[in-house]
Amino acid sequence: MELLDTLAEFAQSCRSRRLDKEVMHHAKRAVIDWYAALMPGAVVAPATLLEMALAEDLDRGGAHLALGRRATMRTAALINGTAAHAVEFDDIFKFGIYHPGAPTISAALAAAQQQNSSGEQFLRAVIAGYEISTRIGAAMGRAHYKYWHNTGTIGVFGSTPAVGLLLGLPRDQLTHAMATVTTFTAGLQQAFRMDSMSKPLHAGRAAEAGVLAALAAREGVIGSLDVIDGEAGFGVAMGDGPDWNKAVSTLGSVWHICMMTFKNHGCCGHTFASIDAALALQEKMRLKPADIKHVRVATYKAALDVADIREPRTAAEAKFSTAYVVANALVHGSVRLNAFDDERLQDPTTRSLMRKTDLVIDPELDATFPNQRAARVTIETNDGRKETFYQPNRKGDPELPLSDRDVDDKFIELAGPVIGSADAKAFVAKLWALEGIGDLAFTRSPTGRA
Repeated sequence: MELLDTLAEFAQSCRSRRLDKEVMHHAKRAVIDWYAALMPGAVVAPATLLEMALAEDLDRGGAHLALGRRATMRTAALINGTAAHAVEFDDIFKFGIYHPGAPTISAALAAAQQQNSSGEQFLRAVIAGYEISTRIGAAMGRAHYKYWHNTGTIGVFGSTPAVGLLLGLPRDQLTHAMATVTTFTAGLQQAFRMDSMSKPLHAGRAAEAGVLAALAAREGVIGSLDVIDGEAGFGVAMGDGPDWNKAVSTLGSVWHICMMTFKNHGCCGHTFASIDAALALQEKMRLKPADIKHVRVATYKAALDVADIREPRTAAEAKFSTAYVVANALVHGSVRLNAFDDERLQDPTTRSLMRKTDLVIDPELDATFPNQRAARVTIETNDGRKETFYQPNRKGDPELPLSDRDVDDKFIELAGPVIGSADAKAFVAKLWALEGIGDLAFTRSPTGRA
């Protein structure tokens, strides 16, 4: 019972505590990166299908979808949360094996729009959600990740305190909201080991669950206060009994929001080190795809558990095919949104290179997961050359971060085709000034026209 009380106390403190400029800066980076993933995800399935399915909750309410359509708070959180995870470009907290932005920011923005909150209030809520959820994710560790999709299960601990702060819940109600939402945790890894739209729905449901739990708590709904750390609670039932005291020991002193991974490739994050290593080796050896006789990718076990679809037929499957994304990178030079167009999926050069690619688990690299996501790629050429490249971290990890300019460029690249390049540049400029903006009216229509 002390755990939930500790988390609620910290969340409450985020309303007014002094936050370093660096923490606020990284919160803005997270919001910009979230929008970069949201915009292209908002115009593809399953987000577009949810708009049809939930039409009765649209064109009314105080929250808004990505492109400005009005929605109820819960529905905005659900659809935006789904959209933000749909194209696999959203952020990662690697120590928690978790994408915090899609559930946390989607729910926080819906509540902030509903409540007419300021930019600073919104950012503070986002920070609270990130700090709490990432610690729960890190504590649950590999044992939880064996079967569960953390963005669905852990994401509720990001959305709930964020919404609770913006709704103005007192500490006891915020505690009960987090107790209630613990029973809503869901999301199975098996749901995305074949062609499926379920994975982004996990993020959307986690965002929606936080809104529901906070609204219910405001009206007096109570939860079991030992539901996380009790003898049959979340930590035991879905993990191996985490050390919760250790999990919260740095809460408020070490800021996890400053340790985000921002994706540089539009696919499963477990493939990134392999892609980075392959591209580095290709440049070093000055190779064309036709020069390559064999590729060997050695990485950690979880990468191959999740991303080893050997013959992907669809874009959804290809994003979880290490062989495909590595071959695509070697053939086309990158793995961006167009990597999963039908023409690219059937590219005979890429398919031929996939057949020359072997994937293996490296025990040494596996022992460092999840703190490190590394890969060793070996390429053998037709003329007898053979070299190996070790990639200890992924580009975009805290150890090898995207610059602010990189984050800007990513946003403009991904949002520009949806809202127009000029509008994208104007919008991202406002986001960099978010903490000084008195209301979030501009977020209701990124183009300023809806």
